[in-house]
Amino acid sequence: MHFNPYGGAAAALAVALANADPATSADGVLELLREQRYKPIGPVTDEEATTLMAWARRLESIFGDDSRDRQVRLVNELLAEAAAQPYISQHDERPPHLHYAPEDASTADRVKAFTAAGLAHLLCEDGTRLGRCGREGCGVVYVDTSRNGRRRFCSTRCANRVHVAEHRSRRVTL
Repeated sequence: MHFNPYGGAAAALAVALANADPATSADGVLELLREQRYKPIGPVTDEEATTLMAWARRLESIFGDDSRDRQVRLVNELLAEAAAQPYISQHDERPPHLHYAPEDASTADRVKAFTAAGLAHLLCEDGTRLGRCGREGCGVVYVDTSRNGRRRFCSTRCANRVHVAEHRSRRVTL
C-alpha cells in the first residue's frame, strides 16, 4: 500500500514513538527521530523528551482498536492539541509539501503535529491498517503496509511463535 508523505513517514514515526520505552532520554529520542529520517531543528531537551514520551502513550492508544469512532475521536483530539494552520513549505531544496506546525516551533510541537497529521491521513485512507501485534503478551504496534492488509503480527518472529505453538497444540491432540 502506498501512503502520502504524512501517512507514510509520519505514521512510521508515530509507530516508533509508540513502541519506544517511556523512559527514553533526550539523546534516545533524538536518535529515534534520526532513525526515522526526521530532521529536528536542534537538540532535543529533557523537557521535550518527556513531552514526546507522554505523546507516544497517546499515539499508542490508537493502534489495534476495532472501534473506528474511538480512533477518530482520539486522532481528532491529537489534531486539536497539536496542529496549527497547515501551509506549504519548500525547505531543503524539496518540492512543495504541507507542514502542520510553524517552522520555528519546538521539535516536540513539530513532531506532535507531524504524527497527528500522519495518523489522520492514514485513518482516512484505511484505519484497519493501524495494528497491534496478535501474539499474546507482545503489544507492539505497527502500520500494515502489506498489499492485502491482513497483517496480524509485528514481526515474523512473533508470527512464527504463534504458528509453532498452534502447530504443537494440534499435534498433541491428534
